[in-house]
Amino acid sequence: MKQFNNIKGIIFDYGGTIDTNGKHWAEVLWSRYKGLNIPVNKEEFKKAYIHGERTLATQPLIKPSHDFYDVLLIKAKIQIEYLIQQGFLSSSEQTDKYPEEIAKGCYNFAKEVVNKSLFVVKRLLNKYKLTLVSNFYGNINKVLENFGLLCNFSSIIESAVVGVRKPDPAIFTLGVRELGFEAHEVVVIGDSFSKDIIPAKAAGCRTIWLKGEGWGEETDDSVPDAIITDLEQLLNIL
Repeated sequence: MKQFNNIKGIIFDYGGTIDTNGKHWAEVLWSRYKGLNIPVNKEEFKKAYIHGERTLATQPLIKPSHDFYDVLLIKAKIQIEYLIQQGFLSSSEQTDKYPEEIAKGCYNFAKEVVNKSLFVVKRLLNKYKLTLVSNFYGNINKVLENFGLLCNFSSIIESAVVGVRKPDPAIFTLGVRELGFEAHEVVVIGDSFSKDIIPAKAAGCRTIWLKGEGWGEETDDSVPDAIITDLEQLLNIL
């Protein structure tokens, strides 16, 4: 791994990084579907997942007051409704219970991972100024507060608030500006090769890719300055 000399600030991604330790949220949700024996295949689930993400990107269903459980419940309801509408799932008393069961399991998973990530974040806070850059729905502050993370970041750059979304490098430039350093003095840590690593490099930042269970995007291991498979490994290289 390359050495990270002269780094003064860190930009963290949130979803898929701090809350799942590199596991794509589609895979987290799919694991829960399998755990509940919901009778759909992965291709059908993928269609429901994509439909849900597009719906939330175009409709203001998530409010600033919603915590992460609320987000998961809304997502699960959209997915299950889609699966029923498309004929992939039969409507029944059991399907009415699925959204809450999906949300509970995924929330508990995220909470457990965040508790471990918080240890890493707090250790890094002793040496670096931290900010967070995230594609989110306008309620990231509520989510971070709920998980005890908010106080660790000097600033929050949220796509729904600033009007710029990853993979636009401009959102990372905003993060660098908030930190008050030069881009080459900042390292970006994220799980998505296309939405974190590529645009962060384009913005002039150093990068550490949290390479976990992704969702089929094309990648190139030569692009990031370092690759980790567990967030705690940051403590050995920063």
